[in-house]
Amino acid sequence: MLDLPAYLRRVGYQGAVEPTRRALNALHLAHATHIPFENLDILLGREIALDLSSIQAKLVGQHRGGYCFEHNLLFAAVLREFGFEPTLLAARVRHRTTAILPRTHMLLLVEAEGSRWLADVGFGGEGLLLPVPFGSGGEVKHYAWTYRVIEEAGSSTWVLQSRRNDAWLDLYAFSLEPQHAVDYEIANHYMSTHPNSRFVQTLTVQLPGPEKRVILRNRELIEDRGEAVAERTLTDDEELLQILQQTFGLCFPPGTRFRYRSAT
Repeated sequence: MLDLPAYLRRVGYQGAVEPTRRALNALHLAHATHIPFENLDILLGREIALDLSSIQAKLVGQHRGGYCFEHNLLFAAVLREFGFEPTLLAARVRHRTTAILPRTHMLLLVEAEGSRWLADVGFGGEGLLLPVPFGSGGEVKHYAWTYRVIEEAGSSTWVLQSRRNDAWLDLYAFSLEPQHAVDYEIANHYMSTHPNSRFVQTLTVQLPGPEKRVILRNRELIEDRGEAVAERTLTDDEELLQILQQTFGLCFPPGTRFRYRSAT
């Protein structure tokens, strides 16, 4: 069972619990900016469990983060408590790749006040701060970042895009076939255990915000403010633990080491 008051405290949401567009926007922003996207349990050899009790214990009780399945399954449960009826969907990630990937990303379609919205609190640093209108192809600006959802010509595929340097970049592509929680189990197992998975190879911690998006990829720390991007390399594992705590609110015992092997 979802502990809604504990979740709302975790994300700092103080608005009304009702199925309105205003509540959807505020709740989405609160979640996206308070709970980091991270794969640290994978690099510690721990199982990623997708039942609501385990997700809630980790992301809410332990003040940890997670990746898309954990974030969006929790968010879907919260939306239901608000009175929404989210549709669970699956997507192929296109960000930072030209390869055709399996459907290993989870997102939500939510109706609010007669309109449909793409909601996704689990895509990390490049992801949405607020829901994006679905079906119109209209552009929306989330502070320094701009998004749209378009339908690819001659297909039943929809694509979430972000605008960078006057060009539209694909983040992921999806269909409208509803998924069930069990449908994510195989993708979760692959992403958290297969040696070719980017989440097995690379340490990833990301947290978007209205003013900047902070991304940690192995020891590379990136601060993205839209027009300006700053990068630096952390000196050692101890500084990495300090950054995890000070920047992302993720606390680990001294001496903790994460097993990653890719420099990409």
